Amino acid sequence: MTDYTAAETLRLARRANNTKRTYLLVNPLQGKHMPVSPQAALKMMQTLGNRLAEEFPDTALVIGFAETATAIGAMAAACFGPDCIYIHTTREPLPEGSAVLFREEHSHAVEQALYCQEMESWLKQTETVIFVDDELSTGRTLLNMIEQLAEKFPTLRKKKLVAASVLNRLTPENEARLEAAGVASRYLVKLPDEDYTDAASRFSVTEAKPPEALPRDWQRISVSFCKPRLGVLGFDYLDVCCRKAKDLLPRFREALDPAGKLLVLGTEECMFPALTLGAVLEHKGGFSHVRCHATTRSPIGISSQEGYPIQKGFRLKSLYDENRETFLYNLENYDAVLAVSDGKGEAGLQSLSQAINACAGGCKLYFVGGGL
Repeated sequence: MTDYTAAETLRLARRANNTKRTYLLVNPLQGKHMPVSPQAALKMMQTLGNRLAEEFPDTALVIGFAETATAIGAMAAACFGPDCIYIHTTREPLPEGSAVLFREEHSHAVEQALYCQEMESWLKQTETVIFVDDELSTGRTLLNMIEQLAEKFPTLRKKKLVAASVLNRLTPENEARLEAAGVASRYLVKLPDEDYTDAASRFSVTEAKPPEALPRDWQRISVSFCKPRLGVLGFDYLDVCCRKAKDLLPRFREALDPAGKLLVLGTEECMFPALTLGAVLEHKGGFSHVRCHATTRSPIGISSQEGYPIQKGFRLKSLYDENRETFLYNLENYDAVLAVSDGKGEAGLQSLSQAINACAGGCKLYFVGGGL
């Protein structure tokens, strides 16, 4: 199996307007904040999933963390075969009374929710529950979540619990705290016990601003995705995304230059369908330059200093709630942009088109999606 290093998976950035934790660890392979080959991103996620599946083959429930780990969790769950349920936490509305709420202390967006209407049934079908995040730093958020879930579903305490992440920076004390709570940790890359505050402070950053370019119309392609916020079979989620991507191949082969620069852009929690479509275009579509990343709710500082990962950015309206801010970083000049989303807010879509128009005024725009 492929081994990954900190040099491949870690860039240091400064958060904007966050006094709880001033730095952010940015993974250039994750397909979130920085453009990446979708095949490379999915390969990293699959490597984590394969390792987990080999060690914990009795797993039938994988829980991912929104928003940055939604795709990591989905790919990991698909590695367990046809019977593994995948669900991720969300900051989007869920049916009243259906969810457990918990807090992510260092985040810019504190409350997350996990849909739990069928949790008792899911727990009965598994011996192991795996929680997937992009980065595990202290484990406090996870332990908080497990405690709240166990209060409502005592069966959880009888299961093997695993905290899985791409990056792991747990101190020995935090590792011991997890172990005392019955939680094992697994990861791709172990980082040293280091406070990145001082290292991040050497960068002078500015905040993202709204785009000034005029909005443009999108060519719209209606596609309905699975609903991982409500729980899906992980293998089916991957299969559906792949099949729908392959169905779109003839259209894009006919309309787009295979030698042109192509961006497949996810939105907030909707990362996995975008990465899957991008990988199909890259691998089977004959497109020579495909990149993926996504809009995000994370306010990150922007700097042109050498070695800083976030060189430019825009503050946008969300496709899910026009009163909410979202951000898009490191947008380049592309020949075509395919926005893949399960949101459908017109104000957010026009805001996104303004950002793209500011960087790639002549590119073709496609909106692939439907709604929540």
